[in-house]
Amino acid sequence: MDLIGVLHLDELSHGLANLSMFPYFEMAHYIVSVMALREQPGALEVSRVSPLACWFSSMLFCFGGAVLSGIMLAEPPVAPLSNSTSVLMASIIWYLVFYCPMDLVYCCAALLPLRLVLSGMKEVTRTWKVLGGVTQAHSKYKDGLLVMIAIGWARGAGGGLISNFEQLVRGVWKPETNELLKMSYPTKITLIGAVLFALQQTHYLPLQKHHLMLVYTVFLVVNKSRMMLTGSSASPFATIESALYKTLFTGYSPYAALTGEVKKACIDNGATNGTASATKESGEKRSTGQQSPAKGQSSSLEAKEESENAATTSCKKTN
Repeated sequence: MDLIGVLHLDELSHGLANLSMFPYFEMAHYIVSVMALREQPGALEVSRVSPLACWFSSMLFCFGGAVLSGIMLAEPPVAPLSNSTSVLMASIIWYLVFYCPMDLVYCCAALLPLRLVLSGMKEVTRTWKVLGGVTQAHSKYKDGLLVMIAIGWARGAGGGLISNFEQLVRGVWKPETNELLKMSYPTKITLIGAVLFALQQTHYLPLQKHHLMLVYTVFLVVNKSRMMLTGSSASPFATIESALYKTLFTGYSPYAALTGEVKKACIDNGATNGTASATKESGEKRSTGQQSPAKGQSSSLEAKEESENAATTSCKKTN
């Protein structure tokens, strides 16, 4: 890539490509994942009622991508749990985040400077997960571009894609939170990365792998840091998504005119009925107003006659 060569970033890209994720970057990934689980509604209560369910949910958050990609490739879904070192590390972090005395681990990790660093390190691991999924799929399906994209996406964002199953472990069922219905930012950016790495793997994207890894990783870290510092959860691709949606997926329906006419007729009928009822009520009020004076006049006449009769009777008694 000419720009990377001009900026003398070729050595940096090679160094990033050869960077080992174990143990520090994986540890950061486990910490951020378990903290994300703890911040789910009701997760802390589940950890007190059923530690086993809480632990299993934590493992799904930490290894969900590997589990989902293994299922899609017809491999044992428990294969990621065969790495005893990684499972032990994730379990220790789970215990410290949920059960550490005085919540020291969670409170320290929740501090913005430290959480910023941990989240940036987790985004670095996302690049390796997406690339690992694409490479694994390419080794089995040489020309399966769609398979590479799907496996890379599952490996990088599996924790979010199987969130409904993870919620079932905690006794929660919210189908409306399905990532396919309303994708979050990590799921979207992972899908974009899977597409880019799959195109590069099949030589449709004229870019070296380590250069693409550098550009993608820098974008992930910088944008995640910006979102955390500003407190914004808006996707940087919101404008492009809106334009594409309005252009491609809001086609004209032949029933649109009929639907509009029916709605207009309903609105007109409602307005007519409302006007008629209002007129009827006003007429009743008027008739009531006209009758009330007559009743008042009749009552005054009766009182007047009674007073006259009483005066006549008293005069007779006096005589």
